[in-house]
Amino acid sequence: MRRVLSHGSFLRFYLLLGTALLVVFLIALGGRAFIEQVRREDYREALAALPMSLMAQQLAESTPRERQDQLSIWAEKLDMQLSLVALGDASLSYFERARLEQGKVLVEASPWRLKRRIPGQSWLLQADFPAWSEQQWHASIAMLGAWLSPLNDGERRERLGDLQQGSWPLALLNRPPSELSDTQHAQLARGEVVTRLRGEQLTISFLYELPGRAQWLAVGPASRGNNLPFNLQLLLLMALMVVLALIIYLIMRSIESRMARLELAATRIASGRLETRVKVESGDFLGRLGMAFNGMANQVQSLLRGQQEMIRAVSHELRTPVARIRFAVQMVEDMTEQPAIRRQLQGIDADIAELDELVDEILTYARLGGETVNGAELETALVECRAMAERVIDTLSPLHEGLTITLMPGPDIELLAEPRYLQRALQNLVSNACRYGQSQVVIGLWDEPHLVRIDVEDDGPGIPADVRADVFKPFARLDDSRARSSGGYGLGLSIVQKIMAGHGGSVTVDVSPTLGGARFTLLIPRRESPA
Repeated sequence: MRRVLSHGSFLRFYLLLGTALLVVFLIALGGRAFIEQVRREDYREALAALPMSLMAQQLAESTPRERQDQLSIWAEKLDMQLSLVALGDASLSYFERARLEQGKVLVEASPWRLKRRIPGQSWLLQADFPAWSEQQWHASIAMLGAWLSPLNDGERRERLGDLQQGSWPLALLNRPPSELSDTQHAQLARGEVVTRLRGEQLTISFLYELPGRAQWLAVGPASRGNNLPFNLQLLLLMALMVVLALIIYLIMRSIESRMARLELAATRIASGRLETRVKVESGDFLGRLGMAFNGMANQVQSLLRGQQEMIRAVSHELRTPVARIRFAVQMVEDMTEQPAIRRQLQGIDADIAELDELVDEILTYARLGGETVNGAELETALVECRAMAERVIDTLSPLHEGLTITLMPGPDIELLAEPRYLQRALQNLVSNACRYGQSQVVIGLWDEPHLVRIDVEDDGPGIPADVRADVFKPFARLDDSRARSSGGYGLGLSIVQKIMAGHGGSVTVDVSPTLGGARFTLLIPRRESPA
């Protein structure tokens, strides 16, 4: 089973998702149980609010000597054990004291124990009894009626407003309900409390006639506690969705981070950093993909290294026969004075020089490929760009007398780069512009916030937009503007691109806005000075 889990990323994902759903389900059950517990406590508090509030109000209005007599009478009527406890002697938590300060009733069930603070005093009224009974409610309502009976109508309603009614709404009626039976009328006349059951859910309410008054006290119907409120249900659902979304996000983030590492490695390899490898953390699908990726990178790096070594070896081997041929041509040229033969020998010597130059280009290309692809860092130094451009102009101007090579005016620009390679890149671009330009070549230096831009423009035929990407390929030639007679071997721009890749920059080509020919642009990012 462990092997199946370690080799199946998606199976493990679904197992984790199933575990997340189970966790969310358990959280939902726990949350609902907690909410139900809170509702039960609120219901018990509302149930006991009326009798405890009634007794606390009467005790607050009586003297300390009268309280013991009242407690004895109430205890007998209500079948409860009633006592007064000093607030300082009661073992209460901080939250219980805060609730008592707010006039709330503290409730403990099985057996029942009720506590309420007497208004304006530091005493607690405590009631202990095993369970609620009809006698307790009848006695409480009779006590309430006796308390209201001596008062006038306005005072009665004011006292009813001061009481905490809880689950028992209170109302004063000037006539009894019409649906009462004769038996219930007789009970009211005898001073008894009438219990009424109404509705499909048999809600309980009480009716009591105030002694000596043509007024009736209606208590109830009592609320049994509503179902879970919609706003709490919505809140619970939203909390569950947030938890589930967070768990799924964490699961997907783990998979996405591993895929992102694969993507980063592929991007680095595509940019020429073939030494890049992916860290393999497990043997699952993504781990096997990482191992296959590393194997592919090793194979590509090995093939490219072999190709570079072969190119260097062939280029070096070509130098020996080329040197022997040149020596033989020079010997033959020294042995003859015939003009025709000397002209042929001079042509052969020019071809040998061209072949020697080609070997140099191939060696440079192979060397740059090995450095940039294998990840070797170029040795950088501070380069003065304007001085470098002037050296390139001084080198190429004598070779192209029919062209004007100019450097646009501007401030001095310094850049950390490999001096020899950067000058070689600029020289290749200027040579290419001189080869195809008609009358002038312009070099521009631009100091931008994070990079240095070097433009080389000419007034030649330009390069069509659909083939601009091909000019940087090795040995690439264009049919119209880059004929064999124009010279070059198709490696100069490839070498420029390799040099820019080694510096972390790029080379682009477009249309010159001022001269109308081609414009090649070098973008070299600035580097921090070494410590």
